[in-house]
Amino acid sequence: MNGSDSRGVGSARYIQMTETPVPQLINRLAVPTIISMLVTGIYNTADTFFVGRISTQATAAVGLAFSVMAVIQALGFMCGHGSGNYLSRMLGAGKQREADEMASTGFALALIIGAVTAAAGILRLEDLCRLIGATETTMADCKSYLRIILLGAPFMTGQFVINNQLRFQGSAMYAMVGLLCGAVMNIGLDPLLIFVFGMGTAGAAVATVCGQAVSFLVLLIGSSRGENIHLRLRDVRLNAHYIGEILNGGLPSLFRQGLAAAATMLLNKAAGSAGGDAAIAGMSVVTRILMLTSSAMIGFGQGYQPVCSFNYGAGLTGRVKEGFFYCIRLGTVFLAAMAALCIGFAPRIVAVFRDDPEVIAVGTSALRWQAVALPLLCTTVMTNMMLQSMGKGMKASITSSARNGIFFIPLILILPRLFGLAGVEMTQAWADVLSFLLAVPMARSELRLME
Repeated sequence: MNGSDSRGVGSARYIQMTETPVPQLINRLAVPTIISMLVTGIYNTADTFFVGRISTQATAAVGLAFSVMAVIQALGFMCGHGSGNYLSRMLGAGKQREADEMASTGFALALIIGAVTAAAGILRLEDLCRLIGATETTMADCKSYLRIILLGAPFMTGQFVINNQLRFQGSAMYAMVGLLCGAVMNIGLDPLLIFVFGMGTAGAAVATVCGQAVSFLVLLIGSSRGENIHLRLRDVRLNAHYIGEILNGGLPSLFRQGLAAAATMLLNKAAGSAGGDAAIAGMSVVTRILMLTSSAMIGFGQGYQPVCSFNYGAGLTGRVKEGFFYCIRLGTVFLAAMAALCIGFAPRIVAVFRDDPEVIAVGTSALRWQAVALPLLCTTVMTNMMLQSMGKGMKASITSSARNGIFFIPLILILPRLFGLAGVEMTQAWADVLSFLLAVPMARSELRLME
């Protein structure tokens, strides 16, 4: 369809996305996305918090399982960001039919991938646990937790697709409400199932999956409201064109999240070799803490993504540039403030999750190392978001791979051999520095083309 469609050029949404002052528009979209990202972080952090009351081994087991959850999330984000970027550009260009078909195709693909992942993981559960670093002391808890998490994989991939599609349409509030409902369910069920019903780590997993199922249903209902694109079976097009567009726009997210999972596995193995279960638990706690911190900044940047993709599709590149620099300024200041808090109160922050002297010692050192380079993360992430939203798949894939792949993986293989446990603790900080140095020329080259 073209601009004559009531939901195309000239619609209320088109006017909002192309005429509202950029800072105001980003702020309006960012508040719900910040909350959404924090909610996603809460899914991953709540279990660590409550399981930390059981034992160090249980804390380590949940930390190990997080790498598998990260892979599932990566697959969901791939379908969600890939379909969301494309449909947003199509809406900006007034092509409603293509946007409708992409929304349903991305959702269907995510459900298929989630179901296949669940089946494969459950069939080879013990091998999977050993792959991610489970030891004899953590194997039982890891299997108990992960078996249930895998059952919820289709809900997880599906909810991330709908959440991102709503966000890219400018309906960030619906996206936030859906995730928030699931988070409340998860946090409420965690203590009940873990302690009252004595289910231990399995209870934490059941709480997480129940939360994801609730989010999935709420988001599915939200996708049929207002001007939002309705998901319909008749609009599914699993052909080379749409799958290719999903991969072009979504592979950077898959690389970013998938490599984060691989990096977490290598980090856990390096920590286990250097300091045992306490080191794994300490690094897992720090990973969750920094995830919450960076989630808020990423949520802010995700308020920029629909502005970027929609206006780029409409040919309004000045608004794309203005939004990019606005996010860089505010995001860097926010991360600098959070870094100062992490450096100053590191022992107390780690102790909230696991009050074990060995865990606190490892976590404190690692948290301070990572906090030093934290402000640089804003430029790296915003560059990746801009490139991805503009459909620059190759450059976006490189910048998304840098932090947890191109730089982190070689460093985690080298630094622990040279410095022992200290090498494990400092790896992420050095990866952040090198990623920043790569992102700056990547961003500059594209910004110059828009002058």
